[in-house]
Amino acid sequence: MFDNLVKLLTYDPKSPIIFSSGLFLYLFVGFSFVYMLLRHRDTARIAFVTLFSYYFYYKSSGVYVALLALITFTDYWLAHYIYKVKQREGSRALMKVLITMSVLIDISFLIYFKYTNFFGQIIADIVGNNFQPWDIFLPVGISFFTFQSLSYTIDVYRGKLRPLDRLLDYAFYVSFFPQLVAGPIVRANDFIPQIRRKLVVSDTMLANGVFLIIIGLFKKAVISDYISLNFVDRIFENPQLYSGFENLLGVYGYALQIYCDFSGYSDMAIGLALLLGFHFPMNFNAPYTSASVTEFWRRWHISLSSWIKDYVYIAWGGNRKGTFRMYFNLIGSMLLCGLWHGASFNFVIWGGIHGVALALHKWWRTNVLHHDKQYRSTGLKRVASVFLTFQFVAFMFMVFRLPSWATIKAMLNQIFFSFHPELATQVVYSYRAVLLLALFGFITHFVPNSWCNRAVFALKKGGMVLSILALLSVIYIVIQVKSSEIQPFIYFQF
Repeated sequence: MFDNLVKLLTYDPKSPIIFSSGLFLYLFVGFSFVYMLLRHRDTARIAFVTLFSYYFYYKSSGVYVALLALITFTDYWLAHYIYKVKQREGSRALMKVLITMSVLIDISFLIYFKYTNFFGQIIADIVGNNFQPWDIFLPVGISFFTFQSLSYTIDVYRGKLRPLDRLLDYAFYVSFFPQLVAGPIVRANDFIPQIRRKLVVSDTMLANGVFLIIIGLFKKAVISDYISLNFVDRIFENPQLYSGFENLLGVYGYALQIYCDFSGYSDMAIGLALLLGFHFPMNFNAPYTSASVTEFWRRWHISLSSWIKDYVYIAWGGNRKGTFRMYFNLIGSMLLCGLWHGASFNFVIWGGIHGVALALHKWWRTNVLHHDKQYRSTGLKRVASVFLTFQFVAFMFMVFRLPSWATIKAMLNQIFFSFHPELATQVVYSYRAVLLLALFGFITHFVPNSWCNRAVFALKKGGMVLSILALLSVIYIVIQVKSSEIQPFIYFQF
């Protein structure tokens, strides 16, 4: 029994800890007990959470927890030196050297772990050499915590933030486990004021937190995992073996899968943070209700899109340097957004096409329709716009998932030249459970916010008993539909 316990609590590369696992549930129960005992002792509580967060990351990436510590340590001190130089009205050139060091250190780790083989293959192809990929382990969530740490040093450099006095507090900010491995990317100016604030978890925060955990768990462990294992994965692995109708359903299914997977994680992260007394910004806002690609990026992965806007697009000049430069900055920012997702040309192409679509929509809206940013279509026009935007987004996610152009071509060929609508009845009947669950996922995507507010109000009125019963009900459903192996979150690879 002791050996099994040690094995369970040590790092296993085949089974990283995730919110929907039984191990995390048991650990979180014990964590919560100690956390509440320390609720009036700020430093002890912060130290305990930081240690737990480092253990959580160890269970995700093993010895690469040292990388998290190194980035935390270097950015903390570089931010301090930047602030000291600024206070003393010192050399602006020295400040630029220090912020450049921070950016280069963080980005160099990101490039090594994520892009070494990618760029190595490109160089080898150019010079005509045979490149053998290096065996490089990708630490979970490296893109998230490096961007989060970078926002801190950049904001200190810009004068928007005063650096923290304690290294412990900064370590707490960077490593806070609810958002550590898959976001949302929490800005320092949003989170830091909450660190030493009196710990308060109101009834509303508790009800909101439980509600978000419930819907996040259902999205990830029920909808996403079930439709992935029982339909979507099969289609994408061998699209030529299925009719065009099945391939089209697979494209729509993956759009739902990646949304439920990623937004489900974000919901659970935000919910867990609320239970611990912290507020995170919204990361998804019903993105498939968007009537344009511009609106989609205001609703999808909001923490990343806003980060790219503030620290890349605006840093490059935004719309301040002429029309051509504005479109160049927009497309370039989205190319980097695509590359952020992974070291493969399909991600770059995905980001680039989205960038072109954003530029075209901006030009069309401004120069043809003469609409301002606040314009919102209504009626049938909006319905048609939402439908067309979803088609674009869904088919772009096909490019996002498939690294091979041959496979993309095969799937498109099946959809446009081998559709076989006569098989629709048979396909729907054969996959009725999957399709009913997918239909439920899409329908609930359009549920108005007032319904969610009523559910939160009911949980608040029902107190702890109703919250526990609701959570146990979802856990029971998860147990009934889960596969033999835990399915990792899609965005763990980013």
